[in-house]
Amino acid sequence: MQERLQKLLAQAGHGSRRACEEFIIAGRVRVNGEVALLGQKADLTVDKVTLDGRALPKAEALNYVYIALYKPRNVLSAAEGQDDRQTVRDLIPLEGHLYPVGRLDFDSEGLILMTNDGELTNKLTHPRYGHQKEYRVLLARRPDEKQLEAWRRGVVLEDGDKTAPADVITLSMAGKGAWIRVIMGEGKKRQIREVGKRLGLPVVKIIRLRIGTLKLGSLKPRQWRHLTEDEVKELRGEKITKAEGRRERPRDNRLHPTDKRKRVSGGKPRPLNRSRGEQPATREKTGVERTDRPRTKRR
Repeated sequence: MQERLQKLLAQAGHGSRRACEEFIIAGRVRVNGEVALLGQKADLTVDKVTLDGRALPKAEALNYVYIALYKPRNVLSAAEGQDDRQTVRDLIPLEGHLYPVGRLDFDSEGLILMTNDGELTNKLTHPRYGHQKEYRVLLARRPDEKQLEAWRRGVVLEDGDKTAPADVITLSMAGKGAWIRVIMGEGKKRQIREVGKRLGLPVVKIIRLRIGTLKLGSLKPRQWRHLTEDEVKELRGEKITKAEGRRERPRDNRLHPTDKRKRVSGGKPRPLNRSRGEQPATREKTGVERTDRPRTKRR
């Protein structure tokens, strides 16, 4: 089936559809040896599509990879570097195309999703889907309620654009500053820092904790891991059945499956005082066979 070239390029892991459109406009894409045009379609089962001379794999040969990475500060959120600065791609020693989903400033840190799934990249970055991103932000000054309310409503930036409403709350104090949580559905370039600057709240540090349903978790700077199947499904918006999402509870082999646990309030049960003639509970009360029977006193 024929698809637009930017979609085929994105599916092959060459970035978002908008980024792939730039490849076509720049004349870097060819179809059966001819320079491609924006809006052109192709069928990978019969057509040969190349980017910079390298052919796109057939659809059945695609092997999607999904990686959560903790991007440290002073690392570029890019697949290829334009200078000698390190990129997020340099931190993952795997072969093949991998691109970051969305941007994270050079001097910011936290969660980055790396993948070669162009469809998912487009879904997570396109404004119409409104996927939330959560940040933990350190401010150099303590904000007052008026400043926080202005941030929540939206702030007009230097270029005249107004930011969309955001969820902003104070988490804790930090010396003369404060940690705040920012949750927003858009991602303009250096938006959090620009908003802080406009409100008189200089930003010291930014850590991204979440992209959509994907969380940073316990990852440390420069650490990465593969996503689970459930995490990928959640990012795609697919429903997870109870059977898939349920975690099996550890089984207590000391009890029969039909027995019920008896809840005891006040912590650990009081030890028996045998000198007063107290005996363990009987089977009728607990459902557990009695194994410690009192010995018959000798006369």
